[in-house]
This record gives sequence, C-alpha cells and structure tokens, in this order.
Amino acid sequence: MNAATPPEQGQEQDPHAAPDQEREPFDLLGVGIGPFNLSLAALADAVPGLTTAFYDQRQAFHWHPGLLVDGATLQVPFLADLVTLADPASRWSFLNFLKARERLFPFYFAERFHVHRAEYDAYCRWVADALPSTRFGQQVDTVRWDAERGHFEVDHTQLDVHGEAEALGRTYARHLVLGIGTAPYVPEALRPLAESPTVPVVHSADYLPQRERLLAAEHITVIGSGQSGAEVFLDLLRARPSGREAITWLARTPAFAPMEYSKLGLEHFTPDYARYFHGLPEPVRDRLVPQQWQLHKGIDTETITAIHDELYRRSLDGGWPDAVLTPGVTVRTAGRIGTSGVELHLEHADQGTRTRMVTSAVVIATGYRERPLDQLLGQLDAHVLRDEAGRPRIDARHRLELDRHVTGRIYVQNAERHTHGVGAPDLGLAAWRSAVVLNDLTGLLTGAEHYPLPARTAFTTFGLDGASACDVPTRTAALRRG
Repeated sequence: MNAATPPEQGQEQDPHAAPDQEREPFDLLGVGIGPFNLSLAALADAVPGLTTAFYDQRQAFHWHPGLLVDGATLQVPFLADLVTLADPASRWSFLNFLKARERLFPFYFAERFHVHRAEYDAYCRWVADALPSTRFGQQVDTVRWDAERGHFEVDHTQLDVHGEAEALGRTYARHLVLGIGTAPYVPEALRPLAESPTVPVVHSADYLPQRERLLAAEHITVIGSGQSGAEVFLDLLRARPSGREAITWLARTPAFAPMEYSKLGLEHFTPDYARYFHGLPEPVRDRLVPQQWQLHKGIDTETITAIHDELYRRSLDGGWPDAVLTPGVTVRTAGRIGTSGVELHLEHADQGTRTRMVTSAVVIATGYRERPLDQLLGQLDAHVLRDEAGRPRIDARHRLELDRHVTGRIYVQNAERHTHGVGAPDLGLAAWRSAVVLNDLTGLLTGAEHYPLPARTAFTTFGLDGASACDVPTRTAALRRG
C-alpha cells in the first residue's frame, strides 16, 4: 500500500519501541493526542498497511480534567464519538466501549443522548490506552523537511512521569498531522493576576483543582457567558449557603443566551457548511465567525434552566439570593487589593458607564484559543503560505498550503476555524474530518479511498450555486457524479 516496509506477516511493531529505533518513515505521524488526533488514530487503525504514530508530551490521555464537574454533559450526542459518523462498525466506537465495560443495558435504559463529560473522558482513555499507535510522554520539539529523502524529520524528547527529559529521539514521517489543540485564553487585563500563584484568579480549565480554595473565598466572581462559565457558576451557587451566596457572574456578550440548538441551526456543523464556508472570500469568513457566537459560545438550555431553578428556589422565603448576573460588561483593568482582594474595573457596553468592584476570587471562563503552529514548525514555517491576516492557508482537505519545496503533506486539526468555520472545534465533525484526511492520504498512496463519505449531509443548501451540497473533497463523490 505504501513505500514503507511493513512488518513481516505475524510480526507486529512494538508500540512502545524506543524513539531512536523508529528509523523507517511512518506514512503519517501525529503531533498531539487530543480527541481529534485520537479519532484519526482510531480510524487509521483499520487501514491495512498504513503506518502511523501519534505523540503527546502528557503521560496519559486527559480531556479537560479541570471541568469534569459532576453532572456536566457533552453538548453533542454520543454518536459524535471518535469514529461512528465515519465508520459505525468500528471497534473503537462509544457503544463498543460500553459493551467492553458491560454497561450497554444500563446505558440503554438511561436513555441518554448526551453522555456525561466524565464518561466521554473515560471512553477516550480506553481508546488511547489500547491503540498501538499512541505514544505518550513524547514531546515534539522541532520538525524539518528532508528534501533529498522526501520525508520529515521530527526531533522529540522522551519525558518521565515528572515531565523531566529522559532521552532524545528522532522519528521520520512522509506526512504529518498537527493536533496540538487549544490553550486557555486569559484576557490581557487579567493575565498578571492569573499568573500569580498567591492570588485566587484561575482559568476555568483549572476549576476543579482550585474549587475548595475558591469556595473558601468571601466573594467569587465568574467571568464568561459560555457553557463553562455557566457550569462553574451553577456549581458554586449550589455549594454556597442560601442567602450568603456572594457570587457575581459577568459576561461581555449582550445576554446569558442559549446555544443555537434548532435542527436547521445545527446544520452549521455539517460537512456541507464547512465546504460552503471554505469557498467564501476571506473578508466574508472573518465577518461571519464573530456573528455566529451563539452557535458555539451559548449555554445549553438544561444548564440555563438549572441556574434559574436554583435561584428561584432560593427566593421562596421572600428574599433574593446574593447573586448578581450582569451581561454586556467588559473588564478594563484589574489589580490586587492587599493580600486577598481583587479590584475589577468594569465598563458596560450599552450604558457606556464605568465602575469598579472588589471581589475575593475570580474564575476566568473565557474559553480557549488555537495554539500557534509557528514554534513547532520552526524552519518549515517559512514554507507555509498565509492569508492577508498572516494566518496559515488551509485547503478543503485540511492541509496546510505549502510552497513547492515541501512535497510532504501537513494536515491540521482544530486550527482552521478561519477557513472552515465554527465546526472546526466541534466534536461532531471529528470522525468526518479524520476520514477526509485518511482518504486524501490513501488516495495518494494507493489511488483508493478507505472511507466512503456522503455526498450531502444537510437539508440546507448554503449557496445559490449549490456547491455546498455536492462539492465533496473526495474521489468517491466524483465517481458517484460520473
């Protein structure tokens, strides 16, 4: 199937082989093992002859451990697991995970379409621990292109359980996929406080480890109107005594708004919309993304309802809970007061008014930003073509557009919102994107695609030319159309 020499029949490669022993180039090497690259690894496991490896500097898979709040659920159905929407018969499906744990009947009777976040984390760890291609404790340092040999050189460091360097290694790969994920975003005004270990100002990504410290504070402020902010606010509210809640919830958005969850609204998270969005001019794409905040930054209706129910319950005796919820507010500056206080300088967007407030602790639930690729790519960065805003150009098959000096392909996962739209970070498109990447790769190596993909995925036709419903970036669709 490829130019790599496969293991002899019956002889398997050791999944824990030392990095410096992996001399034969892999067909595909992944950097990062989050849900998206884990999806790709799982689907690649069923492609005969394809050699892959996926590196991550962590010692094991963990998915947002600081936000596994009791009762919190995924915002996508369980069918949006790592593989099902591309290969329902895969051994790595969520249903097969339940079967392996002898939990199929309990799940059947629970009638849950949206599973607990902690359960999704356990499912992903089950896959990550069993796949032979995953290599944890491997920190990728630099990537180079060897034009003479026609492959990438990947230098990496083997880390021990404490994160200390144990050994250096070099691995070769014909193609790469970058899934380095996102990093917690802290607004500039709050950054100095968040970086100080003595001040209880934490990002929601670290909420659970800091929960007891936060609950001990006299007054708590939560900043951010998305799902994480709502879940943190609700959890803190439930843990504080009635009448003495002392919680403020601030948001920059004009309202604590529900996520767009109508059936046709959800079609913005289909391959059809991703293709339509990719075909739009760059200025139009840049205008659309912030306008669509309610598609991915709103709050699910169950959480909004639970918050209102909890606040209402606390008003039954005729009083009002000591909780302030104010949208439309920006934190202009912030600073310390004494040893335990934080002063926030606020501005209201609609009123144009400014004020200040004092709080004892702050939870920053302002989401995540894509990690830049520049440092990882190193000298390869000069070969990456860029758009007018200096961002990497990414084609319809999720490949970085490179100049002619680099003939190997570099795919990206969750780094293409500016080219593919709001669905880029959505778990529901993970399996489809992985299939697109694998089809592109196997099409190059053998001329055949492993995963047939549907020609249409939405009832909505997003463009007048109908391109969104038929321009599938696969040879499979081209064959269907003749």
